[in-house]
Order: sequence, then structure tokens, then C-alpha cells
Amino acid sequence: MPYLPVAAAFVLCLILTPAVRYVARANGGMAQPVSERWHTKPTALFGGIAIYFSIVLPLLFVTDLSTLWTYLNNHSAASQRVPDNAMLLAGATFLFVLGIIDDLFSIKPHAKLMGQILAASLVVFFGFRLHWFSSLTLDTMITMVWIVGVTNAFNLLDNMDGLCAGIGLICAATLAVILAPLYPGAVIAPAVLAAVMAGFLVYNFNPASIFMGDCGSLVIGFSISLFGLSFTSHHPSAHPLSIYIVPVLVILVPLLDTTMVTMVRLLSGRRASTGGRDHTSHRLVLMGFTERGAVLSLYVIGIISGLAAVFVTRSDSMTSPTVTIPLLLSVILMGVYLSQLRVYPEKEFSMLRGRTFTPVLIELTYKRQLVLTLLDFGLIAFAYYLSYRLRFDAIVFGFYFDIFLKSLPAVIICKLVVFYFSGVYRNILGHMSSDDVGVYLKASTLATLLVVAVIAYFYRFKDFSKGIFLIDWLLTTLALLGTRGFFRLSGDLMKRKTLSGETTIIYGAGRGGEILLKEILNNKALQLKPVGFIDDDTIKTGKKLQGYPILGTYSDLPEIITRYPVTTLLVSFSDYQAKNASRVKRFCRKNDLKLKQFRVQIQPVDLDDS
Repeated sequence: MPYLPVAAAFVLCLILTPAVRYVARANGGMAQPVSERWHTKPTALFGGIAIYFSIVLPLLFVTDLSTLWTYLNNHSAASQRVPDNAMLLAGATFLFVLGIIDDLFSIKPHAKLMGQILAASLVVFFGFRLHWFSSLTLDTMITMVWIVGVTNAFNLLDNMDGLCAGIGLICAATLAVILAPLYPGAVIAPAVLAAVMAGFLVYNFNPASIFMGDCGSLVIGFSISLFGLSFTSHHPSAHPLSIYIVPVLVILVPLLDTTMVTMVRLLSGRRASTGGRDHTSHRLVLMGFTERGAVLSLYVIGIISGLAAVFVTRSDSMTSPTVTIPLLLSVILMGVYLSQLRVYPEKEFSMLRGRTFTPVLIELTYKRQLVLTLLDFGLIAFAYYLSYRLRFDAIVFGFYFDIFLKSLPAVIICKLVVFYFSGVYRNILGHMSSDDVGVYLKASTLATLLVVAVIAYFYRFKDFSKGIFLIDWLLTTLALLGTRGFFRLSGDLMKRKTLSGETTIIYGAGRGGEILLKEILNNKALQLKPVGFIDDDTIKTGKKLQGYPILGTYSDLPEIITRYPVTTLLVSFSDYQAKNASRVKRFCRKNDLKLKQFRVQIQPVDLDDS
């Protein structure tokens, strides 16, 4: 791979970006803070100009553009499609102009969509396709949907400092690694894009001094979509799964963000094209992450999915699902969890029923348990598949594959039936106790026993390995406990991260303190944010209660309040003596602390209506 264009792209972006920023500031090209956007200070726009020219100028020196003209003038003489770089330059230029117009004049969403469709049509006209379907018509339509969808996904992803550029860097670098052994000629363009994104991140990472605008995000999204087409055109025929799964894995973060935002907005009665602070990154901040933490977390997901994409291209189709399925299930769980965070107060995740709005997510997860049933369907199938892959190598599994497929429906049916009658779906999502663990263990065990009985009755265990069912039981049990535990732990994490109000020290790390902490976490109306406990029992010092540290004893309180911005002391027990009560009150008066006491009382109700 020639390194000169890549190095030139990086240096050009480092030079052009501050120049564009200077011109934008001098001419009023600034993005002003508004309620629908995330930034809080005026920031220079049009960083996409630096991105575009940093991509185009190096590629012009290594691209033969005459093929485009030849293709247009003598289409029948063109035995193959035009080179990838030539197509990239043509399409990126078209979308750059469209983005500049949008940045300057804010064109309507449907007008911008029409421009993207024209760009996709141009790509298809010059011979690029996904090669996902044998039907030329269907494959052509899906290719256009792919280009428009990926372009829009990166456009929507440009919602927080450094996010679009960073994910673009990861996607481009991943595709460069994947394309290198398949088609070396197609590596230069993704490598150049990765270098440009690295240069732009110097100025765009939090706190950003310049935004790329639509003229940048549209070019990035279009480029990534085209690189995906390059892969599907040159993929090895020995790996049929990779042609479908690799492009999806590469763009997994933009795909997650676009899918979640679109579904939540539509179910909430809001237009999908309307801007807002309801993206994946915004929801992570709502959980308690910093802006940088949210962006870096999405970087990590992008890197993991990129490594999974590389793994798929290097492995056989029998082994690939062991990596791709857990990753996709994890991302789906993350999307379901993040979508539950309430961003807007009005009608979020609701549908109109009569004159009232009924939360759709509550309908699904609390009443019908549809989400968990579909999740278990996938987990059961994957656990059974993984059992075979752990038991046999790829060559032997090829012999057993027909047996696996023949018995899979029986396994799924038996386990779902047992799960239903064992009470697995009667538990409330997000609440998991020790009793529930017993239910899951019993359900998984009974389900495995039923599967063994059915296999023995219908197939007499011919060609079946008995060790498969022991492995399957273990994996199914871990899947049940893991998914339910995920919802429980993530729910607790969300409650802790989103607490706000008076910073509080809880006095008493016993049973009363534990009950009080749970009440604080589940009742945001209290407006209390605990930082830890104190307790008169010195043995407890340094330990934790429900994840919160026991900071010391009452005598350590003067030193503790100097380390933490405490405004309130909350007594968690009701039987402390009058002498201690007086001492606590004097301390709070002296240090300007509020004093509150927690009490739980059960009182009889007078049944006399009179």
C-alpha cells in the first residue's frame, strides 16, 4: 500500500482544519447553542471542507478519472465497473456540494434525501452492487438502501464532539485491514479516510473547536458505504456468511444509533428527521457518563465490532457465529436498555389509545414479556449451536450439522414451553432476587431433561452426543442468569448514575441504612444523592454496603465532610438515644448541615367512616 497518499491526507487535514476554522470564525460561520443540540458554546462550522479536500487531493494523484468518461461514452465497452477510487471521488464531490448547501441554507430533509438517492443511483449506474441477492433488481434496490442508510447513519451520528469522526476512523481502518488481503487496490481510499479522520479529531475531540457539518458527515457516510460495496464485490466465495455480516459489523455503532433513535421517535409521535438530544451518546451521558466517557465507550464498541468483522473474514462460516451472535445480542440488549431512559417528558415511547397514552415498552416487557421471549428464542438456539462447536471441531461439526438442524426446532419448543410453565416469564424485568435464581435453575434443568426425553423418543439418540446436552444445559443456564442479571444490574447502575439532589451521608450502615438506600435509589422525588455511610461500629469501616463505601465512624465525620461536598446528614435508625441526638444536632448546626431522619411506620387505619 502506498504510504505517501495516507501521510499526505493526515498532514493536509492538520493544516486545512485550523485554516477553515479561522475563516469560519471571521465570517460568522458559527454554530450557536440551541436546546435541540448538545454543544453549549459557539463553535466553528464547515470542518467538512477540510475533510473533503484532504480526501480528494491525495486520491487525485493515484486515481485514473478517465474511466468515468469512458464508461459514460461507451458503456458497452466497459467490461467491468469503474475503479473504486474514481467512484468515491465522484460521489463524495456530489454529496459534499449537497452538504455545503444544507449547511448554508438548511434545506428540507426530503430534499437532502433526494440528493442522497441520486448519489446512490449514480453508484449503481456505474456497476456497484452489494451482491447480497441473485435477483439483479432486488440487489440493486437493496444497494441503494444501503448507501442512503449508511450515509444518513453517519449524518445522525454527528451529535457529540468527536463521535462521527472517531467512529469513521474505526470503520475506515477496519475496512482497510479487511480489504488488504482481498483487493490491495481498494485499500488506499479507506486508509486515506482513516488518516483524515485522525487529523480532524485533533480539533474535533471534546472540547471541539470546529464541527464538520453535513458537508463532512455525508462524505464520511457515503465513503464508508462504498467501501462496504468494495468488500462484498471482492469477498472470498469460501466465506458466504461474511458478505452479509461483515458490512453490518463494521457500521454497528451508527446502525445501533440510527435504529434506536428512529424507532423511539416514531413510537413517541415525533418525526424521525427532527433533531434532538435522544441519541445513544446523549443517553449514555444521562446515565452518568461524561461526554468524553460516552464517546470513548462507543469507540470501544466500534473497535470490538470491527475486530469481530476481521475475525469473520479470517474464519470459516461454522466458527463465525460464536463471535457474531453474542456481540449482536449484547448490542440489542444495550439498545433495549438505553431506549428505556426517559429523555423527553412528553409522550416518550407511547402510543395513543383512546384519550390516553400507554407506554409501549411497559406493555411489551411487563405484560406480554414479548421482548424476553424473543431474546430467549435466540439464546436457546445459540446455546445449542455453541454446544456443538465446543464439543466438535469444524470438520467434525460439518458431519453433525444436519443433525443439529434437525433437532434444533425440538430443542427450542421444549425449552420455551418449560420456561413458560416454570414461571420464567412471570418475573418483572429488571427485578431479580435469590428466589428468581432458583426458578431459572429449575427451569433450565427441567427443559434439558425434556429435550433429552424428546430426543430419545423420536431419534433414539442415534448420532447424538450425550455430552452436548450437558454443555447446552450449562450455557442455557448462564444465558438465563446473565440476561436477567444484566437488566437488574444495568437498572441499578442507571438509578445510581442519575441520582441528583442534596449530597448526603447516611448515619447507620445496618439494616435500616440498607432499606433507606434502596428507598433513595427507587424514589427520585426524595432528591437525595448519598456518597456513603458512617457507622459507630469500627469493624465496618472500609467495607461497602450496596456498593456505597462505609467511610468511617461518627468521630471521623469532621474529616469526611471536608473531602465530600456534603449538605445533609441522614440518620437511618430511629432508636438512637437523646444524648446522641443532641450531639448530632450540635454538629449539624456548627457545620451548616441539614439533618434528616428516616422512619418506617405501620399504623392502623380507622375504619369508621363517620
